[in-house]
Amino acid sequence: MPKTAPRPPTTPRQEGATVWLTGLPSSGKTTVATALERRLAGRRVQILDGDELRPVLSPGLGFSRQDRHANVQRVGLVADLLSRHGVLTLVPVIAPYADARTAVRERHERSGTPYLEVHVAAPVEVCAGRDVKGLYAGQRAGKVRGLTGADDPYEVPEAPDLVLDTHGQSVDESVAALCELLTARGLI
Repeated sequence: MPKTAPRPPTTPRQEGATVWLTGLPSSGKTTVATALERRLAGRRVQILDGDELRPVLSPGLGFSRQDRHANVQRVGLVADLLSRHGVLTLVPVIAPYADARTAVRERHERSGTPYLEVHVAAPVEVCAGRDVKGLYAGQRAGKVRGLTGADDPYEVPEAPDLVLDTHGQSVDESVAALCELLTARGLI
């Protein structure tokens, strides 16, 4: 009788979820997502950063309301797919319009995938002072048009699962608050 190879040990299945971090440019979305990813080392975590995905998923789109909506839906689909397969998916994407964020939440609800909306809140003046990518300076100089929160609207979430006050709390405090929420929801 042929010998069979021993089965590898099984690990408990991790439930996936999408954590959408929405907020103004330079509010701290990616900073918080990256710090959370580090804190959750050993778990299946993927960051879907808007700046990295847009050129690949939405290369032909501009920044009109319709194009932003289409981009957010594409990112939302990828997040839902990853989350359905046990990945904690962190999505630091501005998603300035409430209807686009609602559509992404509804997609997750239809697939039975946990979805958390986190408002990474910082006043535009604070974000402009941080100006990580030089967008606000470019907008003031007339080189950047349609900057969310400056000359294009940002619709603040009405009922997010969590608000992170990134101008009044440290990155570690923001990550701790996110971990507390994820633990309370049974996601970590």
